[in-house]
Amino acid sequence: MKRYLSILLSLIMLPLCVNAQWHYRIPYNHTEKRQKVNPVVAQYGDSLTALSNDIFNARTDKNIETSENGLRIFLPLTFYHDITKKAFNVGDSLSFADRQLLKTYIMHPELVEGSQTELEKTGVPLYEPEKPLHRKEDLVEKSQTEYVEPQTSPLRVVLRRPNFWTYKGDYSLQFMQNYISGNWYKGGESNYSALSSVTMEADYNNKQKVKWDNKLELRFGLQSSRSDSLHKFKTTEDLFRMTSKLGLQASSRWYYTLQVIAYSQFTHGYKSNKPTLYSDFLAPLNLNVSVGMDYNVDWLRHKLKGSIHMAPFAYNMKYTRKLELCERLGMDKDHHFLNDFGSEFTVDLTWQLMEMLQWKTRLYGYTSYERTEMEWENTFTLRFNKWISAQIFVYPRFDDGVTRDDHHGYWQFKEYASVGFQYSF
Repeated sequence: MKRYLSILLSLIMLPLCVNAQWHYRIPYNHTEKRQKVNPVVAQYGDSLTALSNDIFNARTDKNIETSENGLRIFLPLTFYHDITKKAFNVGDSLSFADRQLLKTYIMHPELVEGSQTELEKTGVPLYEPEKPLHRKEDLVEKSQTEYVEPQTSPLRVVLRRPNFWTYKGDYSLQFMQNYISGNWYKGGESNYSALSSVTMEADYNNKQKVKWDNKLELRFGLQSSRSDSLHKFKTTEDLFRMTSKLGLQASSRWYYTLQVIAYSQFTHGYKSNKPTLYSDFLAPLNLNVSVGMDYNVDWLRHKLKGSIHMAPFAYNMKYTRKLELCERLGMDKDHHFLNDFGSEFTVDLTWQLMEMLQWKTRLYGYTSYERTEMEWENTFTLRFNKWISAQIFVYPRFDDGVTRDDHHGYWQFKEYASVGFQYSF
C-alpha cells in the first residue's frame, strides 16, 4: 500500500516541479523558452503579446490622432458601413479605431446599438470638419463711442389712388381660301374669305361691393363667290355688340346686377343672286335691359371662368330704320319699334381645355312668354403660338318671332373654320 502511495505522489509532484522550473527561467531567457515550450502554447503567447501591444501602445499609432474617425470608439457602439467596405478592399487600410470596432463587431455583435443608416436619418454629423475653426482674438483698447448726428432730409409722402380698372383685349384676322377647277368631277366653285374680330374689355372692381364689367365685340367677315353675279362680296359675319353689367355684391360670388345689351351690324346683308335686302345697319338694333342676379364662375382649378346672369325682369326693344324689313324681322308692319317685357338669362364662360386649346361659349335667352329668342355661340381656338391660331365657330339660333322656314323651322345655324393671326393681352 505504501508503495502505491509513493508512486502516486511522485506523479503529482513531477508536473509541479517542471512548472516551477519554467516560471523561474522565463524572465531571463526568452529564446530558450521558445525552444523548450510547446509550439501551440508559444503561438498563443505571441497573439496575446500582439494584442497587448495594440492596446497599450496605441499612442504610437499616428493614424489615431489624424484620422477623422478616431472619435467613433468613444461614442455609443454603432455599425459603420465604411469599416467593412475597407476590410474587404485590397488597397484600403484600416486605422486603429476601425480595427478595434471591427474586432468588436466580430466578437461581440450583441453590443452594437445602432447603424450608420439610422444616424444619417437623424442628421447627426458623422465626421469632424476638415479644418477646425480657430477663434482669433485681438486685444483692442476700449474707447468711448462718439455720437454722430444723422443727416436727415425732408420726407416726401406720396399718396396714390388705387387703380381698380383692368383691361383685356383679343384681336384676330382669319383667312380661308378654296380653289376648285372648272372640270372638278363633283362640281363646286372657288372662293376666298376673310374674318376679323376684336374683343375689348374694361372691368371695374373695388374689391368691396361694386363691380362694373364692360365688353365690346366687333366681328366682320367677307366672302367672294364666282357664282353670285349680283354681289361681288357678301358678308359672312357682321356684328357689333356692347355688354355692360353693374353689380352690387350680395355674397362672395353672388351680385345684384343690372345688365344692358345692345347689338346690331355694320352693313347690309344679301343672299346669293338675290337683290332682296335681308338686314342692314341699325336694321335691326336690339336693346335688352334686365335686372337680376349674377354668379361668378371659377371652377376646375381656375380653368373655367365666367359669369351666369339670371334676370326675371327684362325689357327688350327692337328697332329698324327701314320699314320694308318690319315683317321679315318679326315686327308689326310700318312700325319702327317693337317693345315687350319678359325674362332673360346670359351664360358667358371661358374654358381652358388645354394649354393650346380654349373654348369660349355664350348662351343667351329671352322670352316674352309669347315669343322666344335663344343664341348659343361657341368658339374653339387652337393656338400654335402667340401669333398664329385656328378657329372653329359654331352658332345655332332659335327665334319663333320670325317667319317659319319650310326646311329648318325656327332654327338657324352658322359655322365656319379659319386659320390666321391672333393677339391677346
